[in-house]
Amino acid sequence: MTVRTLVTARSLRALDWLNFFVANVQTGFGPFIASYLASHKWTQGEIGMVLSVGTISAMVSQVPGGAAVDALRNKKAAAAWAIGAIILSAMLLAVSPTVLPVIAAEVFHGFASCMLTPALAAISFALVGRANLGDRLGRNARWASIGSAVAASLMGLFGEYYSPRAVFVLTAGLAVPALFALAMIQRTDTIELPQAAPTPEQLERRESLRELLRDRRMLLFAACIVLFHLSNAAMLNLAAGEVTAGMGDNVQLVIAACIIVPQAIVAMMSPWVGRSAERWGRRPILLLGFSALPIRALLFAGISSPYLLVPVQMLDGLSAAVFGVMLPLIAADVAGDKGRYNLCIGLFGLAAGIGATLSTTAAGFVADHFGNAVSFFCLAAAGALAVLLVWAAMPETRDAAAASNGDGNGAAVTGRGKSAAR
Repeated sequence: MTVRTLVTARSLRALDWLNFFVANVQTGFGPFIASYLASHKWTQGEIGMVLSVGTISAMVSQVPGGAAVDALRNKKAAAAWAIGAIILSAMLLAVSPTVLPVIAAEVFHGFASCMLTPALAAISFALVGRANLGDRLGRNARWASIGSAVAASLMGLFGEYYSPRAVFVLTAGLAVPALFALAMIQRTDTIELPQAAPTPEQLERRESLRELLRDRRMLLFAACIVLFHLSNAAMLNLAAGEVTAGMGDNVQLVIAACIIVPQAIVAMMSPWVGRSAERWGRRPILLLGFSALPIRALLFAGISSPYLLVPVQMLDGLSAAVFGVMLPLIAADVAGDKGRYNLCIGLFGLAAGIGATLSTTAAGFVADHFGNAVSFFCLAAAGALAVLLVWAAMPETRDAAAASNGDGNGAAVTGRGKSAAR
């Protein structure tokens, strides 16, 4: 019989570092891939094709990845497998930048990412329980943002002074301390948080996928996610392409600042977002973060100086801080007690992928045929619809979570737990 223990301070500190190093690793699969492949004489069409393979792989893997994490009693195993697959992906890219290895790397990375996100959320849920989850998710986002900013700087230096290939060797190397940090966290199936013992009926309850898909809260928030990414995904690329076209040598610095500044905002605001969501509820925080989307799109439509991109991008930091904390937190409210927490995160991730794919496709089409200003107005309209949907239809999920008489930790650890108010 497994001996159950209380959470150790070392596990909580190790989770901070795990988020930091995982963000380090994931940064290597951002814009660096396109630059690396271009340096090996890939055409833009070929680069777009393999990146699309990665996007499709990630979208297809969202729900199976979440379900796989739900099926594991010890969530650390899911994170370890995902980090191992990312190491393999990085080494494939570094060793052989040819078609088959690059496609394999994109597929492995797509599935690994879809397991890693719910695994980190599940480990957090197991360590702190539902009552403290908002604060913990805010802390996770802070460390991840710091990790992304540090990694972007390191990888830029390695790519500039060594070679583009060095970025992916560094990516694989940074996964080693991530695995070390993961090893310092205690097994999630041995954690006992203070809570009332569940009844036999509660232990037997496990919500089916069909029941989850009928949950109005899940469906409404998934629709909000689609609209959020429909508005957000194409915004910076469209703005940067327009106003930096004739800028010259400083363009890379401006683009880097547009990435790093929002990460700094996320690092500063995420803990406040988590605490405030527990204090005031989810809807007021969602409204705050989503309202930044249409404002940002309208500002982008009206600026002509590339140096104004950076202050406008501060609004992206606000939206990212809110979205990054609220997605796993609302998933815990909706499905955390029913053994489907990570599956719910996977469904939300699928909604994000759909919205992002539609955003880049539609924004590019509208910009080509009607101009960038019209495209920004369309993105602003999608953001306004997201705000309207949250305000008019999205229920407050914190109240339902509080009604479940406990933090629901058993669900996160073992896939079983208390029923939630519906």
